[in-house]
Amino acid sequence: MAHSTDAPTRKALTFRVEGMDCGSCADKIRTALWRLPGVSTVKVTFATESVNVEVEDGGPTEEAIERQIAALGYTPRRVEAKTSARRLHQDREQDPHETHNHHAPPLGNVPEARIAGSAASTPAAGRAKRRDEATEAHGHSHGHRHEHEDTGDRRWWETAKGRLVLLTGVLLVVAWGSKFVIPAFSPWLFVAATLIGAFPVARRAIAAARAGMPFTIEMLMTIAATGAIVIGAAEEAALVVFLFAVGEVLEGVAAGRARASIRALGELVPKTAMLEEAGATREVPADSLQVGQTVMVRPGDRIPADGIILSGTSGIDESPVTGESVPKTKGPDDPVFAGSINHEAVIRLRVEKAAEDNTISRIIRLVEEAQEAKAPTERFIDRFSRWYMPLIVVAAVLVALVPPLLFGQDWATWIYRALALLLIGCPCALVISVPASIASSLSAGARRGILMKGGVVIEGVAKAQMVAFDKTGTLTEGRPKVTDVVAISMSEGEVLSLAASLETGSSHPLATAIVARAKAQAVPFRATERITAVPGQGLEGIVEGCELFLGAPRFARDRAAFDSRAADTAERLESEGKTVAALVGEGRLLGLIALRDEPRPDAREGVAELKALGISSVMLTGDNKRTAAAIAGSLEMDERAELMPDDKVTAIRALAEHQSVMMIGDGINDAPALAAAQVGVAMGSGTDVALETADAALLRNQVRDVARMVRLARATMANIRQNIVIALGLKAVFLVTSVLGLTGLWIAILADTGATVIVTANALRLLGFFQESGSSGGTRPGAPATLKPVTA
Repeated sequence: MAHSTDAPTRKALTFRVEGMDCGSCADKIRTALWRLPGVSTVKVTFATESVNVEVEDGGPTEEAIERQIAALGYTPRRVEAKTSARRLHQDREQDPHETHNHHAPPLGNVPEARIAGSAASTPAAGRAKRRDEATEAHGHSHGHRHEHEDTGDRRWWETAKGRLVLLTGVLLVVAWGSKFVIPAFSPWLFVAATLIGAFPVARRAIAAARAGMPFTIEMLMTIAATGAIVIGAAEEAALVVFLFAVGEVLEGVAAGRARASIRALGELVPKTAMLEEAGATREVPADSLQVGQTVMVRPGDRIPADGIILSGTSGIDESPVTGESVPKTKGPDDPVFAGSINHEAVIRLRVEKAAEDNTISRIIRLVEEAQEAKAPTERFIDRFSRWYMPLIVVAAVLVALVPPLLFGQDWATWIYRALALLLIGCPCALVISVPASIASSLSAGARRGILMKGGVVIEGVAKAQMVAFDKTGTLTEGRPKVTDVVAISMSEGEVLSLAASLETGSSHPLATAIVARAKAQAVPFRATERITAVPGQGLEGIVEGCELFLGAPRFARDRAAFDSRAADTAERLESEGKTVAALVGEGRLLGLIALRDEPRPDAREGVAELKALGISSVMLTGDNKRTAAAIAGSLEMDERAELMPDDKVTAIRALAEHQSVMMIGDGINDAPALAAAQVGVAMGSGTDVALETADAALLRNQVRDVARMVRLARATMANIRQNIVIALGLKAVFLVTSVLGLTGLWIAILADTGATVIVTANALRLLGFFQESGSSGGTRPGAPATLKPVTA
């Protein structure tokens, strides 16, 4: 695609915004910034308090953007965003028209290196954290202290909203005290308390109205407080202002808890690393590491970057990253991931990913971006709230005017009731009900290696009726293993020893499997000579003076006789979907070796759990029918074999005509099918193409995580329905009682604040979903889980 040389250049700016605690706050900031001339892209993520703005030449300055945000009552602070070269390249190549859509992804991304939070919850992580704190006290830190701590994770009383609560609280106490000391001045003190407490709220309301948002909770509060003073209800007005401030603080505290689980991921990566250069070791910032550099990691330290071990063998605890419960022994050429903990010995590793591209950063980026993808339910609530707010204002005006004008009722009484109606009508609880649940769900899943790219994916997973699995690398390990060694003319150990000696040095997957089995059983390797490949048949060579052939049975029959037992055994093994290699020596059949890409240890349980959830499973594979039938039969699921990539797409579309289909895959050939399904899920060890195409990812390569993801998604949708019922139910009750005069202003604001706190607290329950459901997500001992860094 050709790009015009006259296209305006753009600059990406990233801000950390304190006080942005809900989706409504994010919408206000987004709308206000979008109205500034020269702004081409706006991305606001309240879960990380980040705002990314892309401006054209001649557009607003950094100071102008900060003023616009500050006018709404928030505290912006400019931060430097880190963007990977790959993402920057992709963004530069995108269609220039897309940059004018404020929902499109911006060039910059959330600064991963600045996301902080609580330490890992595992004992090993705790030991590493204590070690970091001890060394930090002596000026030698391996911990992860983030640069934005001066603005984030502050106590509630240190925030602007917290100070407003304290101020309004003190003013209210003084005013109430004056009723007993100086009764004549008491009403004026209540008026003063109301005006002082409502001033910052009114200023935000006016700023929002100027930015094109006249119907906000701040505007309703301002009208209600002003009206209450006019009709002589200053005491209630002051109480309402105080309760409103308390509600905002509680909302901020709840939002902070939701953010903590995401920030905890960033906390896993240490701040410093021991870099080896020119034979010397020196401490450097971990985020300065470059691909290809060598770092040393001591026992007890956290690994600072994704890399490959060059030397040393140690137990690596990956539970902080993946939830994997059993530390894995890793040595030279094995991959390790940033945030994992080195337990036993010094290791040296080569850095494979820059800080902004490591596993942790990509997980964080995926979760953050997922919160921008609104679910259908959330989009409906947003549309509903746009006409709901004006409707409430109109209803309040009618309540204030109709009874006095048409029926001669008391003006003060009905104005008071109209003001109460304004307050209870605020849709804060309703607006936050969906995003709060989704944010908690995404965070809970990410901590267990289950990544879903937004609310729309959560809804799709919850509705899934059929799961289509790829076979190789998804249901199976993706590499063959020796399943049977059959002795014919010598012992099993001798058959394996001779076969492995022939295969030594070959990179063929079958050869690798035979050699690995021999090493596992500690059988001896023998001297070989003149090993040659027989094209399409197998291998020939001489082992300790004996001429050997290892290949398919049909070719071995030309070199040795097969008795009925050998023939029946070979046929039986092949009927089970296994690849059979026959070992022939000096004209005799010495033995048979069978290999197969075996199902993952948890595949059968995973499929059974889906069935228990009412979800059927089918295997789609390009493998032959016999192998497919054998694997599918052992897992008790249907299969469709010998499918090309376009055949898988056709199969997915055919299945999707009658039910909601979720596709699980890992390879490049799975990418079209992942895109065709209602929900595409990539296994964590899959290719970058599959991970980028998919709507979700399972980092730990466990089939059982599919069922866990479904249960989490269904629990999330149930939580959302509960929140909507709570929000609308309380509104309905108090709207009626406010109009009838049964509840007043302070009850109205208390009900609104209470509804917001209740739905937020209910949403936060999802953070502990896996603990509550008893699904720890760990792997049982002996069940390996290989990971590949996730490409978000």
